[in-house]
Amino acid sequence: MNPAVPAPPDQALVARTVQSKLPFRVDLSKIMPLTGDASNRRYFRLELAGGPPHSIVLMQLASPEAFKQSEEAVSKHAAPVIELPFVNILNHLAKADVPVPTLHYYDTAAGLLYLEDLGDLTLAAATQEATSPDTALLYRQAIDVLIRIHLKASFPVDPQCLAFGRAFDVPLLMWEFDHFIEYGIEKRAGVVLPDEDRRRIRAEMQKIAEQLATQQTVFTHRDYHSRNLMVQDERISVIDFQDALMGPATYDLASLLRDSYLSLDQELSDELIVRYLEGMAKAGAPLNPMQFMRLFDLTSIQRNLKAAGRFVYILLEKNNDRFMPYVPRTLANVKRNLEKYQGLHTLRAALARHVPELS
Repeated sequence: MNPAVPAPPDQALVARTVQSKLPFRVDLSKIMPLTGDASNRRYFRLELAGGPPHSIVLMQLASPEAFKQSEEAVSKHAAPVIELPFVNILNHLAKADVPVPTLHYYDTAAGLLYLEDLGDLTLAAATQEATSPDTALLYRQAIDVLIRIHLKASFPVDPQCLAFGRAFDVPLLMWEFDHFIEYGIEKRAGVVLPDEDRRRIRAEMQKIAEQLATQQTVFTHRDYHSRNLMVQDERISVIDFQDALMGPATYDLASLLRDSYLSLDQELSDELIVRYLEGMAKAGAPLNPMQFMRLFDLTSIQRNLKAAGRFVYILLEKNNDRFMPYVPRTLANVKRNLEKYQGLHTLRAALARHVPELS
């Protein structure tokens, strides 16, 4: 069970820390709560006097020990967690010159992280949900950052980085599929699948998981989408990377281009896939385009089903309904990909009996 959301941090403690522990001389002027994500972490903007900087972001953990529990499932062979994953992964990405927020100070006893303020403008908001003239330019930059992650953060292997000790293996991919079955089908509809239907659906999902697990793995953000990319001064930075692991190259790309929160124009999406493939090839890591496209579509199915199930989970287990409006778009992505391949028609037919959006 996840720890309860904590009470707001002690303002006197925060003020003392700001005065004495940060790498610049500033005073605390104001603490303002920020809208968080679906996790149990809380965020605050600290307005500062005497800067620059004039503000920083305070991340409050659910408890000082909460870092030992991930919000996401990880593979059974994952290495023991002896360091806050957020800090561990941030340091690794920073070494790879991936744009991530600077950590100014980590108060381990209080579970408080003092971070660079990247503003409030997500990629989704900056592109007006992919309708603004800046959409293509910003998404091309997001692809270039992703290429850097998949190359510079993947090689050489760093045994000190937690991501290299956990991977998208078949059991983990199937855990995510099962998460959809449990929440996206059964608990959403208040039913229990007949044994034969469950067996048929899982058998088809197993085929997809086995195909995805054959890919060479790269450093995978795991949630690389428009709400986890911040835009400040026309520069993209990456957040929410603490669940990173080794996974198929198609996973982050599917997260970005088959996003639950917005719909990219198909022509732009195709251009961005080509940009990714060409970028990898130029760096000496070429991928077979036809094989990659098929695996990309399969990954999109797996990723979108997992997301749809997660949204229902957040509703039922965390009493948070703000992700439910995105379920129809997410399942529409699944339907389009299931229709593209003859070999997936069995899965679509089996799912369509229980998921109206897939019929």
